[in-house]
Amino acid sequence: MMGDAEQEKVISLDRGLFFVSYKSADDLASPPHVRVAPTEGHEGRMELILHPDATEPTLWAPNSGLVARVNTPGTLQIQVQPMRPGGSRAAIVRIEPIQPGRAPGAAHSERAVLDANVAMEGLKVLGHVASRGDVVVGPNVWIAGPTAPSRVEGIALDWPERPAGIDIRYAVQFANGQAGGGKMVPLGTYAGTRGRALPITGVVLEVNGAEGFEFVAEATFLNAPTLRAVGKRVVLSGPSSREPLVGIRIGVDRIAAADNVVVPGKPAQKPIDSGRVRVFRSPARQESSVG
Repeated sequence: MMGDAEQEKVISLDRGLFFVSYKSADDLASPPHVRVAPTEGHEGRMELILHPDATEPTLWAPNSGLVARVNTPGTLQIQVQPMRPGGSRAAIVRIEPIQPGRAPGAAHSERAVLDANVAMEGLKVLGHVASRGDVVVGPNVWIAGPTAPSRVEGIALDWPERPAGIDIRYAVQFANGQAGGGKMVPLGTYAGTRGRALPITGVVLEVNGAEGFEFVAEATFLNAPTLRAVGKRVVLSGPSSREPLVGIRIGVDRIAAADNVVVPGKPAQKPIDSGRVRVFRSPARQESSVG
């Protein structure tokens, strides 16, 4: 079993300029504060631009904000901490892209367009990495990968709070037709090997049972370009289907209508668990609901 969600969220950002805004909090008398920072190893990919009177990238109350300038795609960490022991950790942080504009006649292919998807909460991905052991990450976070490639020998997906009606299954494949490859398994089941130095050469992901959900996955295979695939059924493998998997990141997105405001996919009357962090994405913004 994978651990409970931490009091933080890691968000993938493409190259660009983003406004990080602390929009609201449940406890206005003692609102939690929000710490914003690049994830470890991504400090050189981006810079945080603070208010002239601020001394650190911490948003102390609603209606405060900062700007993230991302030079190379990377990940940003948002952490919410209560103002006092036992205090509320319910807050909403919105991340909105600041568009640079285009001169008349600029090519449409140069436009920066965010996917009209909603990044789903609660998904955990486990990868067994050679010489490192089991590594557990959230959605859209690399296990090994382009900057730290290492042989991945097994994966497991867990999503205890997935929306009703979603069925997810997945499988891994090995070189030379090794036994155990290609068998589809349900959420929470480990697919692969441990301690056998047997690399994965392919990954299959399937989501069924509900409309509007799809996988967004990237994988790096030895001596091959990074592969990105989107769909209800995703198959990831190298050019010859024999290259070892040396990095993977997996997300499940819900396709949202372009003109709709994205809201949490749970009834509003249900009490919010103060130990969760949620991220929602739309074409107009990336929004992190922390609560």
